[in-house]
Amino acid sequence: MTLAQLRSFASQQATRADMSGLSAAALRLPCYSAPSQWKQCRASRVSISAAVVTSPPAPKLSKIVTWQPGKRLQTQVAEITSDITTIRSLDWDRDRFDIEFGLQNGTTYNSYIIDAEKLAVVDASHEKFRDLYLAALTDQIDPSTIQYIIVNHTEPDHSGLVPDLLQLAPNATVVGSKICIQFLQNLVLKPFKSLVVKGGDTLDLGKGHILEFVIAPNLHWPDTIFTYDRGAGVLFTCDAFGMHYCTEQVYDEDLSTIESHYRFYYDCLMRPNSRSVLTALKRVSGMEFGVIATGHGPLLTYNVAELMNKYETWSRQALEKQLATVAVLYISDYGFSDRLSQALARGLTKTNILVDMLDLNSADSQELIECVSRSSGVVLMTPPSSGSANSLVSTLYAAIKTKQPVVIAESYGGDDEPVDTIIQRFVDLGITLPQPPLRVKETPTEATYQQYEEAGTDLGQLLSQKKVIQSIKTNIPINIAKAIARVSGGLYVVTAKKGASRGAMIASWVSQV
Repeated sequence: MTLAQLRSFASQQATRADMSGLSAAALRLPCYSAPSQWKQCRASRVSISAAVVTSPPAPKLSKIVTWQPGKRLQTQVAEITSDITTIRSLDWDRDRFDIEFGLQNGTTYNSYIIDAEKLAVVDASHEKFRDLYLAALTDQIDPSTIQYIIVNHTEPDHSGLVPDLLQLAPNATVVGSKICIQFLQNLVLKPFKSLVVKGGDTLDLGKGHILEFVIAPNLHWPDTIFTYDRGAGVLFTCDAFGMHYCTEQVYDEDLSTIESHYRFYYDCLMRPNSRSVLTALKRVSGMEFGVIATGHGPLLTYNVAELMNKYETWSRQALEKQLATVAVLYISDYGFSDRLSQALARGLTKTNILVDMLDLNSADSQELIECVSRSSGVVLMTPPSSGSANSLVSTLYAAIKTKQPVVIAESYGGDDEPVDTIIQRFVDLGITLPQPPLRVKETPTEATYQQYEEAGTDLGQLLSQKKVIQSIKTNIPINIAKAIARVSGGLYVVTAKKGASRGAMIASWVSQV
């Protein structure tokens, strides 16, 4: 750990522990090694004079405004280190996130200012926070002096105000992955300076703030990167390691309160990409940081080791339990393809199916062939009628095997390749279509996402059924097997209800596990 990191982290820990009255403080520093060994380094300590320790100002809350009836919005500004400030947009009453899943405690959208020799902003906020966010930003800095806008992820809740930032700072350079910059060009709709970064690239902002970039695709969009501030010991991860939990607490002090929200968020967004989670953990394993600056919920600093270890444990368990793999082929930044594909993926993971997400906008032919070859089934979100994604579908037709069932689902992008055309091509190839195609006639609703999730579950059950039955036959006692053999066959209607959502399915067999 560098001297700048030691001073920064020691200052944070000392002020949080209210040590400003002590002549010196022996402070424990974080030490992270291999992903399976995240731990606190007990031996590493640093003594720091009380004269160096200064208490940061208390977090500053804006007034509450009402966006819609009963929907409160507020911003919070808090100092993370002497050079890094967060602007947290508090969405107190948001009860659903992109319709796919419900929220119990709202959410936040976290943005960061790095006040180095070259001023940088890391991620922005949701456009509904435009007035509140820009007021908080201009209270901290002169936006026209921003030199870099670092975009870790382009989903609208993080990039919705990037066009506004560029209007205030027209000479700023936007930093992101190749896919990220392509997305933003469609969002901003006018030329802007950009810098495409790859894994291992660095950007020196001055004052010890050297940023290193980590490519972390599918966490949970293909454009995602992490940004590591070597000097401050801060890792900016956007969606990864976050949670939908709105609170005035800047950090993760109360683990017992937030843990269930952390797990729910992982299950909804990260578990379908468990292989990508493990890859990202490996890529940051050599980095030393005391703060994970997330895009949603509290920042992590008190429980970094434990919470990162949970990501690793849950992801390894997901891989170990897998009964089969399904390739989910979607088209990023096109209609509702990415969000609907996530719903399908969640349904698949409920049946212990490993999901292999592949973006047809960024993949090449070889990646697609390898992805399909290691999969037992395929989900194809309809591509636009022209372009690179559509061209790759021809590669899919050549790579698919007759024993691989295919589910076709509309993306509702406005220019989808006709479903019936795709169906006919698969039929001509002798491919099994285990269920009717998923069609979308209007803007997706909660019922649409539920339909897609159930379709994923149905496909997962189809693929896992044979292995499950074989396992039951192998392990069942002989006397029970004889009893079951005397049970007549039939059909079963299985129903479920959660809140206002209802669902049902017909099954030819039911087992309790």
